[in-house]
Amino acid sequence: MGEKIGVYVCHCGSNIAGVVDVVGVAKWAEENLPNVRVARDYKFMCSSLGQEMIEKDVKDLGLTRVVVAACSPHLHEATFRNACKRAGLNPYLFEMVSIREQVSWVTKDKTVATEKSKMLISGGVRRVVHHQPLEPLFVDINPNVLVVGGGIAGIQAALEIADQGSHVYLVEREPSIGGHMAQFDKTFPTLDCAACILTPKMFTAGNHPNITLLTWSEVEKVDGFIGNFTVQIRQKARKVIADKCTGCGVCEEKCPKKVIDHMFEAGMGTRKAIYTPFPQAVPKYPVIDVENCIYYQRGTCKACEKFCPTGAIDFDQKDEMMTVQVGNVILATGYELFDARRVPQYGYGRLANVVTNLEFERLSNTAGPTSGKIVLRDGVTAPQTVGIIHCVGSRDIKYNVDCSAICCMQSLKFAHLVKEKTGAKVYNFYIDIRTPGKTYDEFYRRILDEGVHFIRGKVAEVTDAPRFPGEEGKLVIQVEDTLAGRQLRVPVDMVVLSAAMQPRVDSKEVGQKFGISCSANGWFIERHPKLDPVATMTEGIFIAGVCQGPKDIPATVSQGAAAAARVLGLIGQKQVTLEPVRASITQDNCSGCRICNNLCPFNAITFIEDRAVSDINPALCQGCGTCVSACPAGAITGSHFTNQQIMAQIEGVLFDLNVQGAREEMERVPA
Repeated sequence: MGEKIGVYVCHCGSNIAGVVDVVGVAKWAEENLPNVRVARDYKFMCSSLGQEMIEKDVKDLGLTRVVVAACSPHLHEATFRNACKRAGLNPYLFEMVSIREQVSWVTKDKTVATEKSKMLISGGVRRVVHHQPLEPLFVDINPNVLVVGGGIAGIQAALEIADQGSHVYLVEREPSIGGHMAQFDKTFPTLDCAACILTPKMFTAGNHPNITLLTWSEVEKVDGFIGNFTVQIRQKARKVIADKCTGCGVCEEKCPKKVIDHMFEAGMGTRKAIYTPFPQAVPKYPVIDVENCIYYQRGTCKACEKFCPTGAIDFDQKDEMMTVQVGNVILATGYELFDARRVPQYGYGRLANVVTNLEFERLSNTAGPTSGKIVLRDGVTAPQTVGIIHCVGSRDIKYNVDCSAICCMQSLKFAHLVKEKTGAKVYNFYIDIRTPGKTYDEFYRRILDEGVHFIRGKVAEVTDAPRFPGEEGKLVIQVEDTLAGRQLRVPVDMVVLSAAMQPRVDSKEVGQKFGISCSANGWFIERHPKLDPVATMTEGIFIAGVCQGPKDIPATVSQGAAAAARVLGLIGQKQVTLEPVRASITQDNCSGCRICNNLCPFNAITFIEDRAVSDINPALCQGCGTCVSACPAGAITGSHFTNQQIMAQIEGVLFDLNVQGAREEMERVPA
């Protein structure tokens, strides 16, 4: 006896029905496709009424298979699987056909769209006959959590989880947590002190009983799967024994070697060869910069060791490896600043008084190298006129196509700080002003009221070559004012470049280490940009903050908390259900060539040496099918995507074409 299949075609409002003859397609499916017991159309199949329709038909008509033609499976496949499950049907005896993304959204030709919908549904009907009932996998969840990145996103996530009683390993590659926010002076739109907001959270994270803080450390290797990750972490040698150090600062005071601080001070100040990045650093222990330390260069000095009152200096200290077991991972690795030298016409690195946004943050910060005085490179002269250029390296197909989300508000903040601290005339050169956050537009109007000048237009050049009187000794900004429709040359004393946020240079390498993907421009890819922005396609790996894409501090904090909530939800369940769509190896057919081992993007395949065959860990496998297609012996099968199912779907898709082709061939044959 054949299967009893129900076909359900969604209007999706007018998204599908505006292009596809949905009623006609449903009627055609019921009359022409084999094994179809019932075919219906409904305005919104994903609604409760639509799902109840499916459930009722499964129970009343004894349906053994269900096909829904609607939107993308990424959106509602789980919705309809659950409807089948509630009706007593195994959820994997269901097939979803995308006739929105693959049909109605790619053509305006109603005839073509209707015919293509029929073909895709035909393929789905023939495929679902060969579906097999699958049972989910269950994995226990280790309550420990790894958070990688100690910026505000990582700190927030770690605190949220730790406060609920789970243990967190917080890993940061720099000597202190705090990230970029620790470098800032004030935060928009309230202009409150960044350190005043951040420092209490840093201190709490550094002293929380449920947080193991691992600064000056990096993740070396990640093995395992959701609920059971094994992580190797390299703790770089500080050359300081933390248990003995009191953070008194004598070593730093006595160190004779000064170097330019390119990290925390963004090149605007100096530090010693033994240093803590900033006064509020957490932890308080310094590190020795081996590359610049006189002892490591010449074998002499040891001033820090001689003056340390507790004997905490250890020049022979080595890197240490530690292994931790965790159930979930949150990546909050942040961003790096666009290198403004890549836009040579703006003169950064060539013209002394052209500075980046991060350099200006350090200039205006009372804890910065100039004690908060906004001065030119001579360290004395206050600027009388300042030009702030928006979108340097962002919204530009040559560099980063993304809007960096913070540049407009950041530039408005800079304008206010310049006016407040120097009284200078300020020009903002912008493409578009974007102030979408709560009270952000109010802040924009406040800056307008303060007398800041706004010129709409992309700056062509910053030069120190004078052409007209009044330009001598100045930086001249050449720009077209697109509102006034004229070219302008604006002489200023200082230029501030609002450089773009961009992914860290090692983001793809980090992504591979954790088994997740990056977009073409380097941001970590989320499971769904709207419905699941903190999860990734790898179960148990979550992302938070700017590593996912440009955003401001409130959005970053929110995403850190959201990632923590997802992790806490899994910990609370104590056991997680995994999708059973996995690959498996028929080991009798395996030749041991190991091609699949090297191709698996999730490191789910291992080689069993004594038997010379490969084996797949189903908890690690994500069912991508790479190994299935690559296996030269055909020894690997992807459940729910077997050859039989795929070939049946292809035959179904081609069904209409075959019929139409036969008709045309008959018409060409002479009577």
